[in-house]
Amino acid sequence: MSSAVPSTPPWNVQQLPRADGSVFLVTGGNAGIGYFVAEQLSATGATVILGSRNPAKAADATASIRARIAGARVRTVRLDLADLSSLRTVAESLEVERLDAVVHNAGVALDDPPREETGDGHELMFGTNHLGHFALTRWLMPLLSAAPAARVVSMGSFAAKSERLDLDDLQSRMDYRPKRTYGRSKLAQMYFGVELDRRLRAAGSTVASVVVHPGGALDSLTPSRPPIHVRTAGARLSAAPAALLVQGKHAGAWPAVRAVLDPVVLGGQLWGPRVLGLRGEPRREPMWNHLTDSSVAARLWDASCDLTGVDPGTVACAVPG
Repeated sequence: MSSAVPSTPPWNVQQLPRADGSVFLVTGGNAGIGYFVAEQLSATGATVILGSRNPAKAADATASIRARIAGARVRTVRLDLADLSSLRTVAESLEVERLDAVVHNAGVALDDPPREETGDGHELMFGTNHLGHFALTRWLMPLLSAAPAARVVSMGSFAAKSERLDLDDLQSRMDYRPKRTYGRSKLAQMYFGVELDRRLRAAGSTVASVVVHPGGALDSLTPSRPPIHVRTAGARLSAAPAALLVQGKHAGAWPAVRAVLDPVVLGGQLWGPRVLGLRGEPRREPMWNHLTDSSVAARLWDASCDLTGVDPGTVACAVPG
């Protein structure tokens, strides 16, 4: 009988590895899944920076994490993904020499018309969820390249699985339907994560890009973190049947947290919940068929360069790995 010990212990969402000395940025870290990504990463001893456009909400999130995790190294930075010109100064305002991971989590989801635009004239969800993260990556790339093996983790959505991009109408000008436009904005973000890794590999970069999604994550199944999120007893009871299929936002954070911390996770992979992609512990899953279409990914990349005026790939080539 062989008594060989596995080289890496099984992943345990309740017992995360230490990451003392590491620096992680979580966009939209003040609420929802992003908050729980930040809270869980803070328990590893890393410095966690919450990117948020709302200083008051960011302060609440920071206080909540510090109250739950003794000695948490958590702070905030002002970040507005809908304002592309503001993003070039974000890297400097982090006041760090390197960045070990960024979790591209922040997202806008509109339920009703009318169509809205960012100050730059982009459809709000596409402009924030995809173009904002695309441009931010360009400005963070020098800090990411300064780390030994940094990771860009893009938070996709199960809503993107049934969508397809319309490359002739990325801004939903011709046919705007909020839920579909949201799903497509997250699909664009996932294409970006896949294509970014392809370009990083070609450039010989030490940075890896991983795509994750949270499965089905409901507020009603999420533990309370007042004042950020308060779950009533009624909401908990009414959501109980749904717990067979989906989960809370604390569990929706697990794939992103594993993608940041686990050396088993590699660039170019997709990670999501274990059970039907909707709930459970994080696992690697096969790349969705439409995300393997490199021609769509390349066309989206070129369009994103045109719309933002930056190219994250050229920085990866320019910075020594």
